[in-house]
Amino acid sequence: MRSSLTILATSALLANITPASLAQIPIESLTRTRGISISGTIRSVVGNDFILDDGTGQVIVDAGPQRWHQLNLQEGEQVTVIGEYSDYEFDAFQITRSNGDVLTIRQGPGRPPWAGGRRNPNFPNPNPNPARR
Repeated sequence: MRSSLTILATSALLANITPASLAQIPIESLTRTRGISISGTIRSVVGNDFILDDGTGQVIVDAGPQRWHQLNLQEGEQVTVIGEYSDYEFDAFQITRSNGDVLTIRQGPGRPPWAGGRRNPNFPNPNPNPARR
């Protein structure tokens, strides 16, 4: 009975974990991993791509094409990014600004909704602004 209660309590706790509560990974320690969170200062912005610096290193963050949405991120801004790292860049799923605004880039791993260009039924983007929660 006691082990059943422990399993139930652990399951309930795990069910309430949100992506924002993921463990922070220092940029210098990034490996090919999905569903991780990094935080830092934006050092440079080109379109929706930016360089994020957390004091241990820098990484290019890919937040999707501008034709899909305009993010208007600024150099010097503090952000937390949830996504996946794949060798050379960090693909963003969600960006949280220091003021608490959440920008949903896409719903997680897999093919992004903008992939496929003009063959994609979502082209051009029916929603030019990123979804906010």
